[in-house]
Amino acid sequence: MTTIKAITALDGRYSRLTHELADVFSEYGLIKHRVQVEVEWLKFIISDLKLVRNDELDLGPLDFKLIDEIFTCFDVQDAEQIKTIESKTNHDVKAVEYFIKDKLDKGGLSRIREWVHFACTSEDINNTAYALMLKKGKDLSTNLLNLSIEKLEEKAIAYKSIPMMSRTHGQPATPTTVGKEFVNFAWRIRQETLFLEEKKVEAKINGATGNYNAHWFVFPEIDWIDASKRFITQHLNLEPILFTTQINPYSSLSQVLHSLVRAAAILIDFDRDMWGYISLGYFKQRIKEGETGSSTMPHKVNPIDFENSEGNMGLAISMMEHLSVKLQQSRFQRDLSDSTVLRSLGSAFGYFSIGVKNALKGLSKLDLNAQALADDLENNQELLAEPFQTAMRVFGEENPYERLKDLTRGHKIGKKELQTFVDGLEKVPQDFKNRMGQLTPATYVGLAEKLVDTYFNTKR
Repeated sequence: MTTIKAITALDGRYSRLTHELADVFSEYGLIKHRVQVEVEWLKFIISDLKLVRNDELDLGPLDFKLIDEIFTCFDVQDAEQIKTIESKTNHDVKAVEYFIKDKLDKGGLSRIREWVHFACTSEDINNTAYALMLKKGKDLSTNLLNLSIEKLEEKAIAYKSIPMMSRTHGQPATPTTVGKEFVNFAWRIRQETLFLEEKKVEAKINGATGNYNAHWFVFPEIDWIDASKRFITQHLNLEPILFTTQINPYSSLSQVLHSLVRAAAILIDFDRDMWGYISLGYFKQRIKEGETGSSTMPHKVNPIDFENSEGNMGLAISMMEHLSVKLQQSRFQRDLSDSTVLRSLGSAFGYFSIGVKNALKGLSKLDLNAQALADDLENNQELLAEPFQTAMRVFGEENPYERLKDLTRGHKIGKKELQTFVDGLEKVPQDFKNRMGQLTPATYVGLAEKLVDTYFNTKR
């Protein structure tokens, strides 16, 4: 299939941005992870539980190598073979079992073929396969978020001391610095990456209704609860979950996705702010030779990367929210509605990946227009109404808020009007009046620069 005939943008227009997810979340990726779990379970039965007696089976290094190679040498042709088997069985996991048995037969290991899929329900294989996939998706997404943090931090350092007029409710408000605004986003995203890096993905392998019924019936002497924990942790590097029905309740999946939803929401907030700052002229976008901004308006340089990011993050959020809620719901001990929904897990990660990458692309093309920021500050002297009325309160001037409100609300004033107002204050000491006279919107940035430094000191 060529990308131009792809049904979704993930595999078509944006395939270059999602290619690293293909081996994880595609049909091939799901099948391969199922094979991995089946192979590891077989090895666990033989090497850890020792359910096969030595007088029946003498497995040397070459034999284990052959078992391992069923997974390590797995390729697209093997996946196609499994799909062919599935066309007859009409059961995807059973097809994987038959494929592995066939490989064992051909490798001279027919004597262990019936230990494949021992005591397992399909969901034992599926939930562990999806857990492995989720873990990889989580790591890829975390890496992207960490890259975005790194780029935001670079801007924070570069623009730490550049004053900027804030906007609350879209109106001129107390100044900040450009660097401080970038740090705000870096800190917010970092909270989610810290969670994602620590969050372990859970999986279960406990039978048809979660009680190890078949396992215990044939081998009651084995501590199956402990055995399943060892398998999940040591062979799959996942976190065991013991209290389940036939299906994993997907608590950890929900927690991971909800964290990514929050990260996506933060990035949408960032996209919209960058869009707005570009519109205000605070940032210019670097022009690429040959690009067109509008089909009819030659002058246009549109903030398309941030708009693209916002749109794709919206799709990611909607899918992740549905997955994280729906997958915790199953009728009685199981129904099949989770299975069809899980197949879209890769799409959610795909839209998220596109969103982060386009936000980073937009960020890489920005150049600060320091003059535009300076002009805005200079043209909004009324921003000093806040510090002046606060000082008047301290020194006992009457009706400080109301007097500044009458002077500034709803109309522009200049430096001259402000200075005249300050000179007329009766209770503010002269040395503090001098300080007020020296204050400008560009220097009224509080501890914005120190907060940037605090962020980086905290990271250390």
